[in-house]
Amino acid sequence: MKKTLLALMMLLLICIILTAGCADEQNISGTDPDGMVVAVSILPQAEFVEKIAGDNVEVIVMVPPGASPHSYEPTPSQLTSLSNAQMYAMVGSGITVEDALMGKIADLNPDMMIVDCSAGIKLMGMEPHSHEDEDEHGHEAVDDHEHEHEAVDDHDHEHEAVDDHDHDHTGLDPHIWTSPDNVKVMVENIYKGLVALDPENEATYLENKNAYLAELDALDAEIRTTLSGKEGSSFMVYHPAWGYFANHYGLIQVPVEIEGKEPSVSDMKNVIDLAKEKGIKVVFVQTGFSTVSASAIASEIGGEVVEIDPLAKDYIGNLAKVAEAFEKGLA
Repeated sequence: MKKTLLALMMLLLICIILTAGCADEQNISGTDPDGMVVAVSILPQAEFVEKIAGDNVEVIVMVPPGASPHSYEPTPSQLTSLSNAQMYAMVGSGITVEDALMGKIADLNPDMMIVDCSAGIKLMGMEPHSHEDEDEHGHEAVDDHEHEHEAVDDHDHEHEAVDDHDHDHTGLDPHIWTSPDNVKVMVENIYKGLVALDPENEATYLENKNAYLAELDALDAEIRTTLSGKEGSSFMVYHPAWGYFANHYGLIQVPVEIEGKEPSVSDMKNVIDLAKEKGIKVVFVQTGFSTVSASAIASEIGGEVVEIDPLAKDYIGNLAKVAEAFEKGLA
């Protein structure tokens, strides 16, 4: 009797373990077999998609919190999850993780729609480092690089793809999402992709999209109030992720890195001299990344290091906080 009872208990335990394992595997995959699966590159895009599609979509994010889209390599499990996605909303402005992914997607999921969120956005040049000849906003728009292609091609088959996602973006600033006006374009492109995949819910997506665009307009107005009277002022950042923000609000971004690369000793000296000349007392760094070099600069200028995050999922709340931080660190 005892042996029979023990055998039943062991069988029950095995069933529980197997069930839990299956549940964990489903959670790791990040897919919903009954819903639409959309992949994105960075966390802010996840908010854009969810604000439009709501509960109709499961979002897979390639670059996790604390990682850099310029150096991160998706894991094998992430690549596997891409095979279940109906749509990939790429930033489209040349971030490294997408350059590596685009060549693999055709093999992973040839029917997946590719939406270029940068379609219609004028990309700016990541100018060579020169603190002796700063232009008005530290960046110049590249007039002949405006994306004229559509975010989603008008193909006859069910899943559509962008025909220009392999466009060369060398020397251009990829951080288009740091400005609310660019995000409005990105949201429109995502909306078009979702409607192409799920036309039955077009009315819902349109209503949600318009509501989120109104939130972005309110954010833009709030930031303009925060930065009122500061046009032409400068802020120093270690990684040059805020050029579009600076351009939109009439500020000057002073980067420490040279086109995203670590500065030399002489470059560090030039940065320190410029900061002293302009009266800059704050060095902004990306949340979660090393502050050693930034702290060295701050020490030389009698300033401080402040963390800001260009990759937070809470796009609206985060950008408002970043604007407040910039306002206190402008010179």
